[in-house]
Amino acid sequence: MKSRVLFCGLALLALVACKREAAANQAAATPPVLAVPATPATSSPTTAEIPLLKVVTVEGKPYELAAHRDKWVVVNFWATWCAPCIKEMPELSAFDKARDDVEVIGLAYEEIEPQAMRDFLKQRPVVYPVAILDVYSPPADFATPRGLPMTFLIAPGGKVAKQFIGPVTAHEIDAAIVAAGGPKAEA
Repeated sequence: MKSRVLFCGLALLALVACKREAAANQAAATPPVLAVPATPATSSPTTAEIPLLKVVTVEGKPYELAAHRDKWVVVNFWATWCAPCIKEMPELSAFDKARDDVEVIGLAYEEIEPQAMRDFLKQRPVVYPVAILDVYSPPADFATPRGLPMTFLIAPGGKVAKQFIGPVTAHEIDAAIVAAGGPKAEA
């Protein structure tokens, strides 16, 4: 188990290093240009103000973020090989279950077959839906994850209220909801 965690950690570090090197090489090869505001239709490294998301869950059900604009939505990018991701799953599941005004959607950012994901979720069940993303074509309206886990809090109405890079707790999500003008979780 320790060797798998070490391997996963090294793989993540290698991925980050490769992305940084590629970005540095691209920046060095690209002449400077005037900054132009990005639109959701362009390939942007940032998240759209009101992101769109349409996926199919591992259970075969469609999930469209726009259909959930009456609630706070926690969009969690994660992977089965990511130890911090696995650690936060039970807390995200409990948070989703405890609050009627909050929903969580898990977006598996990895190459994995749906049946393998269903088997994984049998061992680590959650109450929220999970979809597998194409790592070569992630959702255009969200920033490509620079590391995992990466979580977005979407306010009712569809605007991004907060982005979290790294593990997130229910307390941090609740504080972000309150900071964005939403209700605090009942004690």
